[in-house]
Amino acid sequence: MNGLCSLSALSMFLLVLWAESGYGMMTLNSVLLPQVSSGGQGERAGVQSHLRRRRRSWVWNQFFILEEYVGDEPLYVGKLHSDVDKGDGQVRYILSGEGAKSIFSIDEDTGDIHAIRRLDREQQAYYTLRAQARDRSTNLLVEPESQFIIKVQDINDNEPRFLDGPYTAQVAECSPVGTSVVTVVATDADDPTYGNSARLVYSILQGQTHFSVEPKTGVVRTAVPDLDREVQEHYLLVIQAKDMMGQMGGLSGTTSVTVTITDVNDNPPRFPRKSYQFSLPEAALVSSVVAKIKAVDLDVGPNTEVDYKILDGDGLGTFRILCDPDTQEGLVILHKVLAVDFEAKSSYTLRVEASNRYVDTRYLSAGPFSDVVMVRLLVENVDEPPVFSASISRMAVSEAAPVGTDLGSVSAHDPDASNSPVRYSIDRQTDLQRYFDIDSSSGVIRTNRRLDRELSVLHNITVVATETLDPSQVGKAVVLVSVADVNDNAPSFAVDYQTFVCENAQPGQVVETVSAVDPDKPENGHQFLFSVSTEAAGNLSFTLRDNNDNTASVLTRRAGFVRRERPLHFLPVVISDGGVPSLSSTNTLTVTVCDCDVHGNHQHCSQGAELPDGLGTSTAVLLTCILLGVVMVTIAMNRRRAEPLLIDDERDIRENIVCYDDEGGGEEDTEAFDMFALRHLNQTQPAGRDAAELLPPPSLTRNPGPHKDKNRLFQEFIRDRLKEAGLDPTAPPYDSLQTYAFEGRGSATQSLSSLSSLSSLESEQGYEFLREWGPSFRKLADLYGHHEGGGRGVASGV
Repeated sequence: MNGLCSLSALSMFLLVLWAESGYGMMTLNSVLLPQVSSGGQGERAGVQSHLRRRRRSWVWNQFFILEEYVGDEPLYVGKLHSDVDKGDGQVRYILSGEGAKSIFSIDEDTGDIHAIRRLDREQQAYYTLRAQARDRSTNLLVEPESQFIIKVQDINDNEPRFLDGPYTAQVAECSPVGTSVVTVVATDADDPTYGNSARLVYSILQGQTHFSVEPKTGVVRTAVPDLDREVQEHYLLVIQAKDMMGQMGGLSGTTSVTVTITDVNDNPPRFPRKSYQFSLPEAALVSSVVAKIKAVDLDVGPNTEVDYKILDGDGLGTFRILCDPDTQEGLVILHKVLAVDFEAKSSYTLRVEASNRYVDTRYLSAGPFSDVVMVRLLVENVDEPPVFSASISRMAVSEAAPVGTDLGSVSAHDPDASNSPVRYSIDRQTDLQRYFDIDSSSGVIRTNRRLDRELSVLHNITVVATETLDPSQVGKAVVLVSVADVNDNAPSFAVDYQTFVCENAQPGQVVETVSAVDPDKPENGHQFLFSVSTEAAGNLSFTLRDNNDNTASVLTRRAGFVRRERPLHFLPVVISDGGVPSLSSTNTLTVTVCDCDVHGNHQHCSQGAELPDGLGTSTAVLLTCILLGVVMVTIAMNRRRAEPLLIDDERDIRENIVCYDDEGGGEEDTEAFDMFALRHLNQTQPAGRDAAELLPPPSLTRNPGPHKDKNRLFQEFIRDRLKEAGLDPTAPPYDSLQTYAFEGRGSATQSLSSLSSLSSLESEQGYEFLREWGPSFRKLADLYGHHEGGGRGVASGV
């Protein structure tokens, strides 16, 4: 003991704190902590000398401090003391590490440690610090530096929390007692190793009549065996977790659990009534819904799906029943066409069963999952339209049948008790050409026009039957009229043949094989006969051979065809059919002579023979004429631009007035001849032309003679002008001739000239009045003013 006291060591005195809460003093064990050296070399040398001399070390006890201290003064933690300290103030104590100066403070003279801030164990459970004892004069360590721990002691300051709440869970109805529903978990932030602050106990505060919770595990279970979704579908539970093992004074937390009861198929479908009665019109359409029934199932989802079935009844074959997937209703549907007839049967009875589509065998002991109901259907009488004995009738007639031929008859009646008379007609929308007619009373159908099988083989007409007592009731039927064929069309060539023969062809050489077509359709097929017409029987160039297969071959009868002498040969071919009576037609085959090489290939053919297939000789001639016409028009237009017919000063004059005794076609005459010559009768003939040919005799405009002479002279003048226009290369490529009759003086129809209709006397003798018409007619007045007293007839041309 004395040896111990002689050692110079730094000792720790632990002041045990008594909490106001009643905790007793705790026994602390001493622990040996590692030494820490932080001084300089001198300090280390001094310490080493002391260690060698005293052989001592730091010995520490743990410090404990309660969390959440709320006193006004700093909380005393403990005291540091060294044996070297003689109490003369030569030793100075220093504290470093976690929370030094910010949380913990030390008295340098006494070594007392205080907590200057409130501590929270849940934020930090302990603090590691380092202690030093230094000589105040030399600042050298008098003891080796060492570290110690201040542990924060827990108090019950945190309530349990449900981090995953609130909870939702599901459990099937009718589950047995003790079925696990959900597990709730609460956490407590207090120290689980110290005391009971974190030891939790679970309990149920709400919903304990149907559910329970295990106190230690938090498992929620069913408490009753008869949970019924149809009675209550949702439950709200309140679960509590309390620390201190549930003792008084412990802290608690709560959470909610929403439990949904899921459905099982524990309820069968049931009809609200034992029988149903519905009415339906006898005119109800097939596949129409005539009644709806529904079996009620208290379950939900697939457990409510119901199948309906007609078990028996007098309407078993007339009606059928389906389930509406959206509403789960049973739909009674009319199954047959025209099956409901009030006059035949006025009511039907059905026995219908409804059963669950999916059955849970666990609940079959409660009874059958089906129900049966009686359904009665009453048929209502309605005014029905006429009904034909046959909805579709077929008739046949020959295309040679005369108009008015009877084809057959249709029959319809009123199915109602009134039995109204019926009137027949044809829907003209189905017989636009009015080929047929029908007797409105008897229903006999007749032809109204000649039929042609080649135009229409089958006629589809609609016959309408209308009640005379109620015209709104209309029935319809279809009549199919097939037209039988007669031999009324003669055969002809199948195509427009282009036949060629080489100049070096030999006798008996086949140059073409022809076939025929006939619009008629005989029952046994066509049998065509080919022959050469009687007029061409003596043809020395070609002959015809019938191949007895509806074709014929054209053969050469001689050799030595010369293209230059005779480029084309025509062979009339007579084609006869095998009908009764037999019909025939003559078709001309044109054979073109060609210059061929040694292999028989055509080198040069006559006219348009080398045109592509499908273009005949007439087409070639037409194309050639068009081409020549285009060339001639082009040349004429070019020459006209080089050599104009009109003199320069008269080029723009288009309105002309010519005076002569005869009244003609008026302004239409300007296209019949050249008006230039008539306007300049006294002028010199243009160079290159004979004046005797161009100018008419003076008597045409100055000295009227007898009518015959005037007609003859005028005709000669027109003939000369036409001849001139035909020889003129600059004239347009067409001629026009206007004819008119000589009206003469004193005609009953009066003059046709618009100028002679004037009432002024001057219009009969001169043209001075034109000057009074304004500037537009000044040119005409200048041109014809010297012809006063001329002929009475006036023609204008534009």
